[in-house]
Amino acid sequence: MPGSLDPLDVGVQIPYYFRCPISLELMQDPVTVCTGQTYDRQSIESWVATGNTTCPVTRAPLSDFSLISNHTLRRLIQDWCVANRAFGVERIPTPKQPADPVLVRSLLNQAAAESNHLKSRLSALKRLRGLARDSDKNRSVISANNAREILLSIVFYRMDSDSSELNHESLAILSMFPLSEGECFFVASDPDRVSYLVSLLFHPSIDVRVNSAALIEVVVAGIRSSELRAQISSIDDVFEGVVGILNYPLAYPRALKVGIKALFALCLVKQHRQKAVAAGAVEALIDRLQDFEKCDAERALATIELLSRIPSGCAALASHALTVPLLVKTILKVSERATEYAAGALLSLCLASEQAQKEAVAAGVLTQLLLLVQSDCTERAKRKAQLLLKQLRDCWPEDSIANSDDYFAYSDVVPF
Repeated sequence: MPGSLDPLDVGVQIPYYFRCPISLELMQDPVTVCTGQTYDRQSIESWVATGNTTCPVTRAPLSDFSLISNHTLRRLIQDWCVANRAFGVERIPTPKQPADPVLVRSLLNQAAAESNHLKSRLSALKRLRGLARDSDKNRSVISANNAREILLSIVFYRMDSDSSELNHESLAILSMFPLSEGECFFVASDPDRVSYLVSLLFHPSIDVRVNSAALIEVVVAGIRSSELRAQISSIDDVFEGVVGILNYPLAYPRALKVGIKALFALCLVKQHRQKAVAAGAVEALIDRLQDFEKCDAERALATIELLSRIPSGCAALASHALTVPLLVKTILKVSERATEYAAGALLSLCLASEQAQKEAVAAGVLTQLLLLVQSDCTERAKRKAQLLLKQLRDCWPEDSIANSDDYFAYSDVVPF
């Protein structure tokens, strides 16, 4: 064994021919290239993706970039892992093979052919959905075969209350892919297509509802036309449908993730934010705020700040007993962006309501803000914090005012 290869454990060493020549790690999915050399699939794909056109070992040109799975070597590696379990070696799982482009094209043709029986088309779509869920690589293969155009045509083939499972299965696959601006325009420019998606937000199946919300979010975020975005957000019931998804039980976490993305995209249209408030968006956001993961929490707080900028949203936020305490608690806890959005929403509330000012001070906002202005947060967050400190100065208890002078002595906040 070459001396440069470190043992996996004090009692076992990985055989040289089980290591990928590129990464020198135990191969998980060995594949053979046209020169006869074997590499781990991820390593050789990364090698080729960065523009290399030669075999890393032989330096011979790769005349063919196809990768052939080395099943025999993989089974030998798995057997070796099992034999060395006592040394902490875990058996590598059998990797799922990437989708065959020929199979993908066949399934898409089968699904698109209106002359085929409904069950045959549905079976093809279900197989495609399974492939798309397996890996990013599979989704790339599917997308490269004109899948989005085919799926869009199936989704909107029959737009009525009796739309078939065929539409819904196509929608499920389509929701996994980003759309081009032209494809977003294809949906957004037709009121009937948009109305159909909105109607699916109230479908009995939560999967259909979530997939419809996912496609609406992709379309709203993917079109440049502010007029078309406004048309979508103005449709009756669109906010009710999205808020209903946000309120779905936590047993279905994807509903929470897709719901907040869709609500945020729709609330970026200023003239229709009052529709979100009327649909109960404020209550849903505050009630579920602590359930969001980091990225989704940022979107939720950004949406709260957007709604706090309109009178009805500000009033709804101020009337919820948990709004101010949760916003204060969020400062410096989630991320820089989350802190900025929370401070912005608090500023709007405190500018509009003396009661909100008292609640913020009681919740400990003074300490949070003084820490914030001395932290490495964004300049916008600091500006919002400084404005909020100024707005709250008259509400501070006497002992807090005295103590705050020490903070101002070494912070960049000028005493008021």
